[in-house]
Amino acid sequence: MRVVDIIQKKRDNEVLTSEEIGFILDGYLKEEIPDYQISAFLMAIYFNGMTKDELKVFTSKMMHSGDLIKFEGIHKFLIDKHSTGGVGDKTTIALAGLFAAFDIGTAKLSGRGLGHTGGTIDKFEAIPGFHFPQTRDELVKMVNTTGTGIMGYSNKIVPLDGKLYSLRDVTATVSSIPLIASSIMSKKLAVYADGIILDVKVGSGAFMKDLNQARELAKTMLDIGESFDRKVVTVLTDMDQPLGYAVGNTNEIIEAIETLKGNGPEDFTELVETLVAVALQIKGDAKTLEDGKSMVKDVIKNGTALIHLKEFLSASGANPNLVDDYSLLPQFKNEFEVKSKKSGWISKIEAEEVGKAAMVLGAGRETKEDVIDHSVGVLLKKKVGDYVEEGETLAIIQYNERNLQSSIKLLESAYTIIDEKVNKNNVILEIHAVNVL
Repeated sequence: MRVVDIIQKKRDNEVLTSEEIGFILDGYLKEEIPDYQISAFLMAIYFNGMTKDELKVFTSKMMHSGDLIKFEGIHKFLIDKHSTGGVGDKTTIALAGLFAAFDIGTAKLSGRGLGHTGGTIDKFEAIPGFHFPQTRDELVKMVNTTGTGIMGYSNKIVPLDGKLYSLRDVTATVSSIPLIASSIMSKKLAVYADGIILDVKVGSGAFMKDLNQARELAKTMLDIGESFDRKVVTVLTDMDQPLGYAVGNTNEIIEAIETLKGNGPEDFTELVETLVAVALQIKGDAKTLEDGKSMVKDVIKNGTALIHLKEFLSASGANPNLVDDYSLLPQFKNEFEVKSKKSGWISKIEAEEVGKAAMVLGAGRETKEDVIDHSVGVLLKKKVGDYVEEGETLAIIQYNERNLQSSIKLLESAYTIIDEKVNKNNVILEIHAVNVL
């Protein structure tokens, strides 16, 4: 078997055998096949895609390239909720309290943020004293005790994905739907969960800018889930503006806590209620989405979710009193109000620009070496569909010393204000599922 023949076959849009896919991926992982040949192979996939059977083999090879983790000893129904990344996406913080309220566990391997979207690890690190489990045993204990265990990604899980992604990044093949789907699903399948919920962000602040593209990605991930007989739900959600009002680290933690107190922004509350309702459907505790949402509203209203969040914070080494005293979190020194230069209806907020406006203050990283300032960020005061008067505040910049002027320019350019009335965005666009009810 020759590598060049496999590349040519894929180039000519012929279906590859499992042996051919295995040969080329195993050879690359063992560094027996050079980058330039794999680059040609990836480009052939980019243009011709993969069949469902090819994708199953490709994903299986990725998944089995490193450690497979099954958390023996966890006594909870495990849900793995994954987001494709968005601005203001603080759902994991709120879900920590909500999943636990329904005896659902989540054992997550999460990453740090790079660019305009923040990472889950970074947000939790804003909490003084908070520490993550360092071993599998510690993670299992945390999930059994509090419902939530979060660790950083290990390079021993799906190492082939890391190698391929580095190559995709420099060969213009990142945006291939089959390669994106395989990258996400191989990591989800390598770490066992009873159900997988994929929050696929759509819009200007997301990787998937277009709804049809997002549908295709969702369908491809569902196909992979079905191939491996796993319960998978994809929730397509709007990212044509930031999620909620807070963009940063400390301010996002506060907004997530306020949501568990029943004071959350409408869009973020809707998303959180939907994700937990879907989890309850997968678990079999709710027959319909509406039944699940009603159950979620109840545990927010009676304070159960907040009690569980406090337990999680306490077990993680943090002071649970921060839930009622936000001064225990990192504090910014200065505020600047960005005012509207005209009256009208807000028709669009470029989420990516808002993310960058927070990033330049220190809330995110431009390079892997950058140090996060957890206290700074952006607090939106107006969202799409709101009317604003000239001179009224659009957003508040919470800053220390860095890059105020850059942040102002980015925020001013993020808002589009028009004379015609605009409807508010729906945060939930579509829901699709396999092997669930």
